Amino acid sequence: MLLLTTTRDALLAPLQSVAGIVEKRHTLPILSNVLIEKHGDQLTMLATDIEIQIRTTTGGHIGGEDAAITVGARKLQDILRALPDSTDVSLTLDDKRLTVKAGRSRFQLQTLPAADSPSLNPPADAAARLSISQRAFKRQLAQVSYAMAQQDIRYYLNGLLLIADGGELRMVATDGHRLAYAASDLDAPVEQRTEAILPRKTVLELARQLADSDDPLEIVLAGNQAVFRFGSIELVTKLIDGKFPDYERVIPTAHPKLVSFARQPLLSALQRAAILTNEKFRGVRMVLEDGLLKIVSTNAEQEEAQDELEIDYQGDKLDIGFNVTYLLDVLNNLSSETVDWRFNDGNSSALITLPGNDKFKYVVMPMRI
Repeated sequence: MLLLTTTRDALLAPLQSVAGIVEKRHTLPILSNVLIEKHGDQLTMLATDIEIQIRTTTGGHIGGEDAAITVGARKLQDILRALPDSTDVSLTLDDKRLTVKAGRSRFQLQTLPAADSPSLNPPADAAARLSISQRAFKRQLAQVSYAMAQQDIRYYLNGLLLIADGGELRMVATDGHRLAYAASDLDAPVEQRTEAILPRKTVLELARQLADSDDPLEIVLAGNQAVFRFGSIELVTKLIDGKFPDYERVIPTAHPKLVSFARQPLLSALQRAAILTNEKFRGVRMVLEDGLLKIVSTNAEQEEAQDELEIDYQGDKLDIGFNVTYLLDVLNNLSSETVDWRFNDGNSSALITLPGNDKFKYVVMPMRI
């Protein structure tokens, strides 16, 4: 039974959109598969790991009968990638085997019934519906997502806090050592404040999929689920259930020492100093003196790196240590030419902001060196 005939690219593009969340080895074999549904000239692909689900629908696929089947996502993707560009591909289903034909190449793949494929049903009633451009959301993610924890026992830190409040969308991420906060304007205000903690995997997938364009992104927050719709893609995700730390208490408001740095020279100096840091602790000392910043690092072999930058600073000498990775992360993910640092003393956190912009804040804890 012929399912469809189409080009390699028309099949590969939607498959790559959904296959990113598929785990290679899964206790449930069907979770390694992608659900392919053919209806008229519409082709829908769906993949899920039970926590997150991505569906994409494309049109213009020629011929064939309507059917639904699941097949190994990674294998089908590898086959299509290995075929020459713009090759015509046909999919045929016979006796629980899917045959992929392209030119003189032919592949037979095992299938599992579509009825066995689990799916997350998007919620009918929404607590909040938001609209924002894909570019704005993607940039905001980039400003905070690196500060998420990775495998913390405080599971709510392995995600990103999303807050819709009035006409503003806020994002907060922290791993307990540093905290990143960013805000942007929504297309239309929301009626009531709504919070949601997005899982780490969802955040990384959105960052990968969203386009750097002004096309709209629709977000629906409801109960323990969130839905993101953009282009031909619908992403449904479960939310992390938990109480996120009160980020407003963490952000300092009265640090007296303000230093403005040119971002790129500071980034380069920290990258050089990082070469000779201790591999485990990654500590660098930043010594502020009148008109001068010294960056010093040492390692277990008693090797030392020292870099100096001229700065506009007059005041008491300050010697403060940081994990250099936390500083490189924030400087790499900002695009402004200048960054403002606010310090109090050697034992207090530092606050990094952008000049004339109160929509981004980054707090980093000091470390003893």
